[in-house]
Amino acid sequence: MADLYFQQSLSQQQTLAPQMRKSLEILQAGTMELSQLITQALEANPVLEDVTESLSLDEEGPDADEADSLDYLNTTDDDWRDRSIMEGKSAPWTQEDEERRQHLYDSIVAPVSLQQHLQQQLDLSMVEPEVRAAAQAVLGNLDERGFLDLPIRELGQRIGIKQSHLNAGLRLIRSFDPAGVGASGIAESLLLQLERASGTETIEYRIVRDHLEDLARKRQPQIARALGTSLERVAEAAARIGRLTPNPGGDFNPTGNPYIVADVVIERNDDGLLEARLTGENLPSLRINDYYKDLIGRSGVDAKARQYLREQIRDGRSLIRSISLRQETILAIAHKLIEHQQDFFRKGPRHLRPLTMNEIADELGMHATTVSRAVAGKYVLTPQGLMEMRAFFATGYQTEDGSEVSNAGVREAIQQLVAGENPAKPMSDEALMNALAAQGVKVARRTIAKYREQLNILPSHLRKKY
Repeated sequence: MADLYFQQSLSQQQTLAPQMRKSLEILQAGTMELSQLITQALEANPVLEDVTESLSLDEEGPDADEADSLDYLNTTDDDWRDRSIMEGKSAPWTQEDEERRQHLYDSIVAPVSLQQHLQQQLDLSMVEPEVRAAAQAVLGNLDERGFLDLPIRELGQRIGIKQSHLNAGLRLIRSFDPAGVGASGIAESLLLQLERASGTETIEYRIVRDHLEDLARKRQPQIARALGTSLERVAEAAARIGRLTPNPGGDFNPTGNPYIVADVVIERNDDGLLEARLTGENLPSLRINDYYKDLIGRSGVDAKARQYLREQIRDGRSLIRSISLRQETILAIAHKLIEHQQDFFRKGPRHLRPLTMNEIADELGMHATTVSRAVAGKYVLTPQGLMEMRAFFATGYQTEDGSEVSNAGVREAIQQLVAGENPAKPMSDEALMNALAAQGVKVARRTIAKYREQLNILPSHLRKKY
């Protein structure tokens, strides 16, 4: 039997303080989620008040003799909420009103988005801080299907994270539920699902890896000959492959809410110039209530009550600073988008120019990961419609005349070419490649196929109409 013994080891581990975690949560929150966080803070912290709903100046505060006890402070939150007067009534909320409201709150089931589902798993993962940061960057760049629609190397160049850490972060995300997230497209997602279910040595895995086009064209006899197996076995494998999901994020609402609310609006002012503004006009405006700040300095307040107040005031100020920083950061990024993407706002998606988060981060004097967190899950309402904020950051190609076109511009060009093709003789991927080359944009045929898949455009033989 092996001997039992104790061993001590010394190691350094980077951890985030609770206030820092809260600050990052606020930075990443969308406008609707931020509104919920502020509402929760108002309910939980009695020293915070909404400036727009603060008590009138002629309303008296609590009596000084009773306000110096911890018991009073612990009940302040309930008393604070009960001060609200129901519209059309002259009396505060009754017990029946409170029970009805609580029943309504308890009946609401907020849908969980794919991002939230993956974030919960990431929060529980025991990994190095560098890998966690890389996984966070990957998570922030997944689309609503759960796919990473740009090469991992490009993501590393965009946000300045070491490739080894990004690779590890991507592997971590791909280990999460649902199976298939973190893939670059449908084919790789199917392979990830098959690998998790039964490994890489199965006939299903080999069909998806090597014969997916033949499977799509129902060429099962050719697949059977190539794999040296029976037609019945290929048919069984095809049926199993058909039960996989081509859209891992399909069971999740992409925004955690049935409606997408823009976080930023970019529009033209009366002078015809583009301006950016935040959409949080209706967000509560927070401040620390003066009464409780004065209460700390009063004589006769017991030590526990004073300590409780100090903690609540510190947390309240930290929250206010974090919200202010979030707003300033998002607005500063929006101003830079206007500066760099003038052609897009005037002419449309085809003219979206390549732009990296590193460029914006350098110009704003912040880290690229901060930009990545700030734009994750945010939406911008523009003259060209509603779009994800991170969609403005894309690598691209240089045309023969020296101008640049983004990946989104290439996808837009492919869509236009397919829309104008002859239905009886649809354009193959090679034909699309040649057509783009004629426009001065050189893109590989494999890349054309990838973009076509992202646009949900079928292969040419399936688009053909007789």
